[in-house]
Amino acid sequence: MEMRVLVVDDSATMRKIIVRALKTIGVEDTAQAADGVEALEQFQQGSFDLVLTDWNMPNKSGIELVRDIRGLGSQVPMVMITTEAEKERVLEAIQAGISDYLVKPFTPDALKEKLSKFAAV
Repeated sequence: MEMRVLVVDDSATMRKIIVRALKTIGVEDTAQAADGVEALEQFQQGSFDLVLTDWNMPNKSGIELVRDIRGLGSQVPMVMITTEAEKERVLEAIQAGISDYLVKPFTPDALKEKLSKFAAV
């Protein structure tokens, strides 16, 4: 699948898991950021087809990142990958402009299913 994905998570281990899952489903072009501040800088410097972000991170949370990217006028698909599955949190993310939601732990198949909504997998 030809797409460039920005993976944002404060856990290096989780970023590795997500990148590995992306490779499993054919996505090779990835960039990584450890928090929302780093992610926003990379997003503004590069061109991405999709952003996968954690919710809970230091410096700038995933929800703040979503609001910032939407504030730039970008409609790039963004998927929140998080353990935060409460209804209120999901609604907050949707209101902020998140495109979809994936609850940890997830399988490569679950990730592929989410990505297939945004690109031909």
